[in-house]
Amino acid sequence: MCEPAVYAEGMTDAVTNPLLASSTLPYGLPDYRDILAEHYLPAFAEAFTQHRREIDAITRVRSMPTFENTLVPLERSGELLGHVARTFYTVSSADATEDIQAIEEELAPLMSAHEDAIQLDGQLFWRIKAVYDQLDDLDLPAEDRYLVERHFREMSHAGAGLDDAQKERLTELNQRLSILTTTFEKNLLADTNDLAVVFDDAAELDGLTEGELSAAAQNAEDRGLSGRYVVTLTLFTGHPYLSTLTNRESRRRLIEASRARGSRGNDNDNRDVLREIVRLRAERAALLGYDSHAAYITSDETAGSPEAVHALLRKLAVPAAANARREQAALQQIVDAEAAPFALEAHDWAFYTERVREAEYDLDRTALRPWFEAERVLQDGVFRAATQLYGVTFTERADLPAYHPDARVFELHNADGGALGLFILDLYTRDTKRGGAWMNSIVSQSRLRGTSPIVVNNLNVPKPAPGQPTLLTLDEVTTMFHEFGHALHGLFATVTYPHFAGTAVFRDFVEFPSQVNEMWILWPEVLTEYARHVETGEPLPQEVIDKLHASEAFNQGFATSEYLAASWIDQAWHSLSAADAAASIDVAEFEAAALADIGLDNPVVPTRYSSTYFAHVFSGGYSAGYYSYIWSEVLDADTVEWFKENGGLTRANGDRFRERLLGVGGSKDPLEAYRDFRGRDADIAPLLKRRGLDG
Repeated sequence: MCEPAVYAEGMTDAVTNPLLASSTLPYGLPDYRDILAEHYLPAFAEAFTQHRREIDAITRVRSMPTFENTLVPLERSGELLGHVARTFYTVSSADATEDIQAIEEELAPLMSAHEDAIQLDGQLFWRIKAVYDQLDDLDLPAEDRYLVERHFREMSHAGAGLDDAQKERLTELNQRLSILTTTFEKNLLADTNDLAVVFDDAAELDGLTEGELSAAAQNAEDRGLSGRYVVTLTLFTGHPYLSTLTNRESRRRLIEASRARGSRGNDNDNRDVLREIVRLRAERAALLGYDSHAAYITSDETAGSPEAVHALLRKLAVPAAANARREQAALQQIVDAEAAPFALEAHDWAFYTERVREAEYDLDRTALRPWFEAERVLQDGVFRAATQLYGVTFTERADLPAYHPDARVFELHNADGGALGLFILDLYTRDTKRGGAWMNSIVSQSRLRGTSPIVVNNLNVPKPAPGQPTLLTLDEVTTMFHEFGHALHGLFATVTYPHFAGTAVFRDFVEFPSQVNEMWILWPEVLTEYARHVETGEPLPQEVIDKLHASEAFNQGFATSEYLAASWIDQAWHSLSAADAAASIDVAEFEAAALADIGLDNPVVPTRYSSTYFAHVFSGGYSAGYYSYIWSEVLDADTVEWFKENGGLTRANGDRFRERLLGVGGSKDPLEAYRDFRGRDADIAPLLKRRGLDG
């Protein structure tokens, strides 16, 4: 196990501020028991100062720039800041109390200004460029050479080559954008909590399981609404309960509340916020020499240009929309056969989709929950698949504190018994947690710094009342496997330089490993272990498994369309020129026009995210990059074919995937890494087949 880093040498505040002292816990896990909200801002202030001193020490060197006197100390710099930032942002996303939110708002422009001061430092850029210019004459190892290339590219991309006046304006833009994106997320969290739907009678929630009903009752109890029921909203437009609620009015209330977020004219309205974000991003792109924010972002991704992204999205949208229309017609037939027929609406889709699934495949996915008990899915599904494939083992460390009582810590060891790192799982939803599911790092691996990884998975599963089991939907099982794919990427990356640690790869490649990990959900050796009835222990019947496989392409018209619609909205906003973005734009009208442009304007198939609650692109890291999921899925589907062709869940296959893809982190071009693993570029055909778009 690596020794914890020392941050606090000579710092008088280290005695009273635990963030400025080395952690005494394994792997450098922050001791959240000792960290108070009041500790964060002083720790950031000290970390900014220390990082600035470290950069100044590099730029003051009088000898000519070399890899050893410029790039190596650059990679050593900022360790305290990274520690404080990862410790804080883990909490601000998963347990954002009012105190933490206030700190994040104050911190956002400070962090932006500091990052700009480093990235736009002319002397530092000169030194890196000097090394870059002589790369062909240097005999550097592959990772060292790529480090020079990436630092030069990233500083150039960030604006290090601009003149002083341009840098000043760029810094202003970045600071303002940091405030706006923080505001967007704060507004969304508040409006999501405010719009949680309150039901007076359990009859209104007919169709929910006992566990789901108990979770709704517990939510109400927690809000002081004893005797009532509260259903919280998910990040995306739909809701898992829409597939089972028999009361049409209850379904309507859920989806209308979801779609209203950030657009009600109250203090949490996000329309002005997102319009300013779009305008400032477009202005920044123009300042940096690009036609649009989308052009700026994709220029440093595997896609290369928005035109390449648009071509893929348009290629997929036509057959996806056609499939969705056929699915809609089938649903309407069922509704028309009822005693009181009506025109199908968005809140009806999931409910009647399950009826069609039952009719066509004799499969009721909503009845599968008793086979997906969360602890068994985790231990005998997610963990077991990783053990079989990679040889890693898991031990829960109840003695190690996480940042919230619901978060659990596990220690991982490699097959040879060597320590690997820590994994933290935070399963349940709460009012202080942002929506969706994600992975983040608290500590990143680096040979240079002697650190080992600590990664976190967050989900938003409703927490049942005490004593009740947590039963997952198949979608939640998928999310658990998906996010653990990110975790494995963060845990397995073995690099020298922290710049390449974990999931530090191009945005449109980062989803690839996580999507691959979904493969094991229905893999026989895995499924038979974790999919066992919570009461009887009986395995999921083989005939049900066969039906799940047979129905894999079912409802893909809807699923692909709602995803592509959101991707296109993202591209539409971020393809605006600075002049067009400066115009007055009605958000709803802009969305409608964008969806009509790509042929995904079916009101019964709403976009997965509308602009006012599209956290991925207006408060997260996916601006002009939400296409990444489908872009990465081309690689994912092709990789699944490789595993099937080569024997599936074997250590040999796992070792190859770990060594050639997961293990390299960001230390080589991702498409080069893919070719090294696969032996060729990815083929799109498996993706088209998977999504039913090859007909």
